[in-house]
Amino acid sequence: MLLQNVFRSLPRAIWLAAGAGVSLCLGSVVGPVAAQGPAATPSPGTPAAAIATVPGMPPVVDPANLYSETGSAKLSPAVAGDLPRVYVPHLQSNDVYVIDPATYQVVDKFKVGLNPQHVVPSYDLRTLWVANNAENTKRGSLTPLDPKTGKPGKAIAVDDPYNMYFSPDGKSAIVVAEAMKRLDFRDPVTMQLQYAIDVPRCAGINHADFSIDGRYAIFTCEFSGTVAKIDLVNRKVLGYTQVIQPGRPTKVVKGPDGRDETICTTWKGMPQDIRASPDGKLFFVADMMADGVHVVDGESLRQVGFIETGKGTHGLYPSRDGKKLYVANRGSNKIHGPPKGKGGVSVVDFATRKVVANWPIPNGGSPDMGNVSADGKTLWLSGRYDNVVYAFDTESGAVRIIPVGKEPHGLTVWPQPGRYSLGHTGNLR
Repeated sequence: MLLQNVFRSLPRAIWLAAGAGVSLCLGSVVGPVAAQGPAATPSPGTPAAAIATVPGMPPVVDPANLYSETGSAKLSPAVAGDLPRVYVPHLQSNDVYVIDPATYQVVDKFKVGLNPQHVVPSYDLRTLWVANNAENTKRGSLTPLDPKTGKPGKAIAVDDPYNMYFSPDGKSAIVVAEAMKRLDFRDPVTMQLQYAIDVPRCAGINHADFSIDGRYAIFTCEFSGTVAKIDLVNRKVLGYTQVIQPGRPTKVVKGPDGRDETICTTWKGMPQDIRASPDGKLFFVADMMADGVHVVDGESLRQVGFIETGKGTHGLYPSRDGKKLYVANRGSNKIHGPPKGKGGVSVVDFATRKVVANWPIPNGGSPDMGNVSADGKTLWLSGRYDNVVYAFDTESGAVRIIPVGKEPHGLTVWPQPGRYSLGHTGNLR
């Protein structure tokens, strides 16, 4: 999105702050950042309460671990016979490379639409959708891939599909129309428009994760430095909050709705990927300007912590046992960064919210988006600025490097364990 469009979207309170001589930072609908501390956990032996989900959503098998059904032994019958492949979209060369994970070799490549951003598994696990958002044009499209053959089908025209998710009941695909600050709810097969939700204060809306019960989703707003909470039942925006790096100065102002907002006065973050904690109570938000992960309470939309990881924090991927979070640090705070930056992967323990390992890339790199192999042994990530793909050993952190096309982005690994997909590069549950 053009920078002037971002500035046009700023609420009145921020323009007033700018007029007073402070830097532009978007506001929060809640108070300042709370002191960091470990999440509250039930007493030993106390079972977690059953989760009442929205109608049509599959049941939550383990309320203490919403990732319980994505363990390495839990491949769905729906993916039986699917080719084991890694699908890599290239933002600049408008194509997808296909890697055989057994040989680490590129075995196929084909053209798709303009500016493919992410490869997104469908809710029913039967289609992989390439989201071609055709930047600065009206030629956006979704290209379906057949995971049994690895071949593309006929593209479907849609507005600005930067990313795509699926409602927890499976009734809608949610196309993230980033430039339009809008979520388009579409038929998950035909992609016919059902309805839309405008998110006017979410400039650069791009990534999301969902509450454990399916009632709401939280989307990141890259160019606003905020996150937005969306009521999926009543189809409306519930609120926004700015994610703020600890130590940054803040002040409270009156927002456009008359409520107090906490704003920063010197700094604005760039939130990227977001993932829920295993118990669904917290959301972990990568921030490429803060070089770490904000922790946000989902119900109150209040920031409760921050975890420093590495430069240009970007992608987030849970381990197959749901105990760790792999954090891709892209190596630069710039949207278009240099090759061979200080990129790597940090491993965060979900329970303690502490970094337990760091995996640097020899000679530098730019790990971005991807996912974990079905067996949990390999973390696959695109090398955004280096035109490569990284395959990290999740035991040792050792990395293989595979040359690919120009500016790889949201690759997906297939097949993945799980009952259904909520979108992105494989947010399965």
